[in-house]
Amino acid sequence: MLTIDRLFDVPRHQLKNYPNANMFVTKTNGIWVPLSTADFLEAAMNVSRGLVSMGVQAGDRIAVASSNRFEWNILDIAVQQVGAILVPLYPNISESDYRFILNDAGVEICVVSNQELVDKISAVRADVPSLKHLFSFDHLDNCTHWSSIEAAKGQTEIEAVEQRMRAVKTADLVTIIYTSGTTGNPKGVMLSHANILSNVAACIDPIPADKNAKVLSFLPVCHIYERMLHYLYMYIGCSIHFAESMDTIGDNIREVKPDVFSAVPRLIEKVFDKIMAKGEDLTGIKRALFFWAVGIAEQYDVIGKSAWYKVKLAIARKLIFSKWQEALGGNVKAIASGSAALQPRLARIFLAADIPILEGYGLTETSPVVSVNNFNTGIRIGCVGALVEGVQVKIAPDGEILVKGPNVMMGYYKNETATKEVFDADGWFCTGDIGTFQEDKFLKITDRKKEIFKTSGGKYIVPQAMENRLKQSRFIEQAMVIGEGEKFPAVFIVPNFAYVREWAERHQLNFEGLSNEEVIANAQLVDRIQKEITEINLEYGSWEQLKKIKLLPQEFSIEGGELTPTLKFKRKKILEKYQNQYQEIYAS
Repeated sequence: MLTIDRLFDVPRHQLKNYPNANMFVTKTNGIWVPLSTADFLEAAMNVSRGLVSMGVQAGDRIAVASSNRFEWNILDIAVQQVGAILVPLYPNISESDYRFILNDAGVEICVVSNQELVDKISAVRADVPSLKHLFSFDHLDNCTHWSSIEAAKGQTEIEAVEQRMRAVKTADLVTIIYTSGTTGNPKGVMLSHANILSNVAACIDPIPADKNAKVLSFLPVCHIYERMLHYLYMYIGCSIHFAESMDTIGDNIREVKPDVFSAVPRLIEKVFDKIMAKGEDLTGIKRALFFWAVGIAEQYDVIGKSAWYKVKLAIARKLIFSKWQEALGGNVKAIASGSAALQPRLARIFLAADIPILEGYGLTETSPVVSVNNFNTGIRIGCVGALVEGVQVKIAPDGEILVKGPNVMMGYYKNETATKEVFDADGWFCTGDIGTFQEDKFLKITDRKKEIFKTSGGKYIVPQAMENRLKQSRFIEQAMVIGEGEKFPAVFIVPNFAYVREWAERHQLNFEGLSNEEVIANAQLVDRIQKEITEINLEYGSWEQLKKIKLLPQEFSIEGGELTPTLKFKRKKILEKYQNQYQEIYAS
């Protein structure tokens, strides 16, 4: 149970109970530079005073588009303190999405981080009549620096801000987060102080961290998952270190030696691929030991393993997996995984390596966590854990997961129709995910309701589970199962080109200098990946088996329009983009 009622009370709770000289730590010119709790709160108050001086009223919408940095958090708290509403924007969405969101929310002030984002917002600014001010965190020639907000503070006393703060209630709207769905315009999820704080309270026990812990932050804080964790970290007094970029994560992890960090499965897959690539480079006894240990890890489970297995695992941990732990800083107590399904094989291997991946489940609409694997309620591989405190789930007759609890959103902003569509007659939020309970306790996600499809023979295909299984192959980077309304299912495959080129070299195939398009045309590679599919097909019923494959030359990406900012497939867009390949599969 928390002792506070509003999100802007979180850093004050830290100052009172765990004042931290390293509340936020940023690497600047090669040096990790700290910001203390006291300095953070002073900066937030100054920005709040400036916002009041600029005429910002309670309920006004202020947008921010930026990579992770402490200024984001300062702005967040400052906006809350004056009763305004923060609208976080993903830095990598399209200009059309920016145009829609800024207009839909009626944003009056927008703060961005860099020149690229200034250009994006400037390109649509003429189409957004509500937008009065554009500021940047970086010092730029063509955009006003955000320090000018603070510079206006002299016109407003601290008491005026404190009066605004006293007027804010726990049930008040605090943020509108636009979910970039796989179809249609983004929808603005309205979350209150109470929604997010209930989730902070529910997740304190599952996260193995305390006032002495260091965490590394690199998932976008504009996503409710990382943002909620920031409030949690602040509440319990952790030091939050910002990774410099996705390219430097490995180095930053080794420097910071974090106790906890959050990740999406895509990142964990890449970490694992790098580990395996290093194993491939080994020779002799070292190589044999490496792959023996991986083989032991692939047999791991939380329950039901013999004493002899545990002896072998202890040897593998000492000889091999201790080096994996060192590569992650040596202190990692948990990696919190969310946003998408984690391959059970990876969960198994990392748990065996004593690097616990705590997979959870949730949505922006649920603030976000519904359930999570953790040391207190138990871990089950292939599941997303037990429900967090205060959250209820029931499974509808068609298998859909329905949620109730203090974390469930207030609704979609200015969109009553969409809001009504996602709540049933009894007030349960309809997630659109299909799932079951195992052991009457552990939630298991099996697919997205809208993504399950039928072949022309009337047989159901569950693509997400199959795609996750396919990605266990080292040859496969991404896979999308297709075939709705067709005679049989097939699959688009993006090969793991780094591994494929390594494989080619070992098999005396000359791929040097070849483009990805030329690589996927190689008959031996196609045959080798087909062999992987043939083996995986044995695990499925005859109607589910993938009859044809089509290799694609480039990864699905956010920039390419194939993925949402939370890395979910935009299946319709992918089918449109690769319509020729689709026709080649089903023409005969």
